[in-house]
This record gives sequence, C-alpha cells and structure tokens, in this order.
Amino acid sequence: MSYAEFLAWMDEDTLAEWVDGEVVMTSPASQRHQLLIGFLEKVLGVFVEQHHLGLVLSAPFQMKMKQGREPDLLFVAQEHLDRLQETYLDGPADLVVEVVSPESLARDRGAKFVEYEAGGVPEYWLLDPLRRWAEFYCLGEDGRYRAAFAGTKGTYHTKALPGCWLRVEWLWQEPLPDVARVTWEIIGVEKLRQLLAELEGQAADQQPTP
Repeated sequence: MSYAEFLAWMDEDTLAEWVDGEVVMTSPASQRHQLLIGFLEKVLGVFVEQHHLGLVLSAPFQMKMKQGREPDLLFVAQEHLDRLQETYLDGPADLVVEVVSPESLARDRGAKFVEYEAGGVPEYWLLDPLRRWAEFYCLGEDGRYRAAFAGTKGTYHTKALPGCWLRVEWLWQEPLPDVARVTWEIIGVEKLRQLLAELEGQAADQQPTP
C-alpha cells in the first residue's frame, strides 16, 4: 500500500501507522495517557501561541518521513509550517513527544527512536508515567540523539521552544496540575502583567461614553 492509499483508507477513528508499505494497527490509549497528552498540549499550546512560535498538534495526526508515524504530540515551528498538509506533516516536526505504554515501549524506544533520529527530528521526549521516568533527547551535530535530561524530577529547558521549561514532577501528579497555573508559571510574571494591562486597556476602550 502506498502512503497516499494509506491516507485515503484511514479515517479519524483508525489507530494505525504506515511502516514499510504496510498498515500497523496500534492499541487505544489509556486514560492516564490521554490526560497527560491533553495537559502537555494545553500548556505547550498556550506558550507557543503567546510567543507566536508555530503550532502544537496531538494524535491522530500523521508525520511522514521514511515511515508514516502518528506521534502522541508534535510541535512545528513557524518557519516549517509549509510542511503541513491537510492530513499529515510532510517531514520532521521540531519536537515529538511519545508517552510510553507497555504496548508501545519497544516501538517508542526502538524503531521510532531510530526513525526520528534519522529523519532529523531535533528533539524527542519519551515519557513513562507508569515508571515515572522522563527522557529528553536532542539531535547533535553528528545527527545522533544525545540525552539532555533523564529522571523522575527536576527542571528541563527545551531547546525547541526557547524560554519554555517543564518541572518533570508535574507529569506524575494525580490529578495533574492546574493547566492555567502551570502555564503562567512557565510564561512568567512579566508576560502575565503585560497581558493583564492589554486586557484592562481593551476593557477601558469598550466602556460606554457618558
């Protein structure tokens, strides 16, 4: 099956990837998996929007390199938005996030790791909520992934999103932290003050004249 045929066959409810010309079905995600991806999509999405950095997308959305994969979460920088097609990204994302499950462990750490590295994905996050372990990889000048951070807690500053950082402990909290509080903690007080001043100015402009 060609990739075009795969895209025509696939619909939004189908969990599948295109590997070596074959359809590979994947298992439904757990609730914890979905909640974690939703948390990251909201937090990173607001940061990206506030700084006009590009676009954050979550599965189901294909990333086509040598294979047609469906990352849990991906970020496409502003300068690479021309890679976006209607139903897939034609080329590497600037950041890919995979949440590891027992079913996906070998694939995420093995085949996908190698493919994302060879395809030029600059940054790859592997998050394992069951083991409460996070790994963050950045592509070196030699085209190989190097571990930028690994552990259960600590602060990671992402290269793909300048100025953005993440407390690893947030990922394991049950329930997950409040998205608004986390987002504004990352964005910073000065940016929040600037936004509040803009909102106050807009409210003043909308006041009816006596």
